[in-house]
Amino acid sequence: MTHLPTEVSLSKLSADVASWSLAIIGLSNVVGSLVVGWLVGHYRSKYILFWMYASRAALIGIYLIAPSSPMTFYLFAIGLGLTWLATVPPTAATVGKLFGVRYLATLFGLTLLSHQVGGFFGAYLGGLAITIYGDYSWMWYADMTLAAIAAVLNLPIREEKIVRTELHAKSA
Repeated sequence: MTHLPTEVSLSKLSADVASWSLAIIGLSNVVGSLVVGWLVGHYRSKYILFWMYASRAALIGIYLIAPSSPMTFYLFAIGLGLTWLATVPPTAATVGKLFGVRYLATLFGLTLLSHQVGGFFGAYLGGLAITIYGDYSWMWYADMTLAAIAAVLNLPIREEKIVRTELHAKSA
């Protein structure tokens, strides 16, 4: 969350709020990734991704209308953290189901590359927004819109259910 400290500063809150928010994002990220990793074993990845991106869009919408306070930032940080890298397990599962595991490393590498390109544009355009407009408003609306689009784009994925086989040890 490159621009979070500046967002906190623009809200006239202390740097402590930014520090705690970043720490909360990190901790929530661990929890979100573990929970979603478990969910991937029980539910279709496309639905998990849909709900993650839809909840992220809703979270941003709520953030935009909420009063600027430390509690707002802490709750926002929890939501961001829970959905941040928790998209990795269902994305990896979807790539594996759609294309098989033979080239999974390469295909997931390309997925991560696209993520980094998106991160670059988010950081660059966020800086541009501050330079031109003095705040991040239009970036939040763009983020919310892109999250909603990402949610909907996951629904038509034709995801085959993986049939699990159990290995039994031969008895002697």
